Amino acid sequence: MAADQAVIESVATSGEASRPGPLTCAKYALARGFLLGWARCFSLTGLYLLGQFFGTCEYLLNYKRRRKFHKWLVWNLGDAVGELADSPSRICWQHFMRTRSDKLFYLIFDKLPREKILNRVKFHGRDILDEALSRGKGAYVCLSHNGSHHVCGLLMALLGYKVAGVRDRNEGQIRRYVQEKYEETFPEFRAFRVFFADSYPRDLYRCFKDGYILGSALDVGRNRGEHLRRAKVIMSGQEREFLTGTLQIALRCGAPILQGFVVSRENFYFHLIVQGPLVDPETATDTPEIVQTAMQHYADNITAHLKKYPDHISKS
Repeated sequence: MAADQAVIESVATSGEASRPGPLTCAKYALARGFLLGWARCFSLTGLYLLGQFFGTCEYLLNYKRRRKFHKWLVWNLGDAVGELADSPSRICWQHFMRTRSDKLFYLIFDKLPREKILNRVKFHGRDILDEALSRGKGAYVCLSHNGSHHVCGLLMALLGYKVAGVRDRNEGQIRRYVQEKYEETFPEFRAFRVFFADSYPRDLYRCFKDGYILGSALDVGRNRGEHLRRAKVIMSGQEREFLTGTLQIALRCGAPILQGFVVSRENFYFHLIVQGPLVDPETATDTPEIVQTAMQHYADNITAHLKKYPDHISKS
């Protein structure tokens, strides 16, 4: 048990984050009312164009965030930035518009008809995921800080999958507020399991045993503590260290290890992409060699994905 603790302190246990205060809830309720009224008057296409407008305004005014995005872009792609089809400035502008539009959609997601939501989803690699789940040991989907995963989790739940995620405890108030609204509207989302990334994760073992899809991002750029298990990978010619704790739990449980991305398209259409497995689930065990192979494969897939969708970088 002591050895287990050393490996998995980097991941999570379930718990409750603090609820937004009444003034914050009132502010979000007012914003939701305005956005719903706008969508009813001008359709979802009109709401998307509103998001593009606000995103452009943010791009023009928020120079600190522009500078931070350029830093993320170089951190992730290095010299490959010069090989991209668009200039860094245009990619940054696209990033602002995408993130603002996704946030508007996220705020009113629970007020849309279920059929309208699911009709806006295109699932790539669903057969890979279903085959992994057929083994009866759940599945671990390695995510990364690219794209709107808060939207992805709900889409997966609405598609009928048992979903769980690992996240930071200090997440934004808007996400906590909206998650409560989702739970009121969607029965599937009430079964969504959430684990926090700061305490003992015995529930994660149970999660795989119960056949859940567990997702977490491993490409953490900042140092969260010397006690956390990490692996060195080469990404765009640069050495990086990514967390490995959740991946090692999946190996110990015999859960197939896949990789997932979500891509936001025009007018609130989303592509869910599943790739993998990163290592052969028939032979994979928790050894340094297997972990290193999986992590390098994970890093290579991120690089390839970002060359196609560089505006989807969220943070590092």
